[in-house]
Amino acid sequence: MVSAEAKERMRAVAAQYPTLRSAVLPALYIAQDEEGYMTEAAFEAVADALRLNVDEVKSVATFYTMFFKEQPGKRVIKVCTSISCYLRGCDQLVEHLEGRLGIKRGETTPDGRFTLLTAECLASCGTAPVLQVNNEFVEQLTQERVDALLDALNQELDNEATGRPAQPAPATSEKSQSEPAGTKRH
Repeated sequence: MVSAEAKERMRAVAAQYPTLRSAVLPALYIAQDEEGYMTEAAFEAVADALRLNVDEVKSVATFYTMFFKEQPGKRVIKVCTSISCYLRGCDQLVEHLEGRLGIKRGETTPDGRFTLLTAECLASCGTAPVLQVNNEFVEQLTQERVDALLDALNQELDNEATGRPAQPAPATSEKSQSEPAGTKRH
């Protein structure tokens, strides 16, 4: 159930737009953050907050791939498949991830730890191939770096499950030589 506070945040965001309909995407993000994915309650909350009907909200949410239709894994891995990443072996990395995780792209592991997706472009062509774990970039990938990342993510999830303090994760991003020093990733 989407909280009254979340609905109020949706209304506050909507007040920044010329029409309520313009706030559908940010309101959907608020609802998904609260529910974990786009539940019927999430659709209804957005519709209520923006004075739209549920079908209007669903038509927007189902068009975009960033809104989950079912509960995703705790760590969502999105592998870029743009031309730069393709030329640097993203297809082999996706196959490797599928083998390691025991799932195909678009699926979630049975234990709910990982969802594997592909994305058309993650805007990091200079550091291809690249993926995101939730919203964190991991660049200049190799199969060995992917294996190390999965091991670190599994350890992180084990620590979360047992309440142990998180261990510092290994560096996930290396600057490309073509990228100026001090460049920040957004």
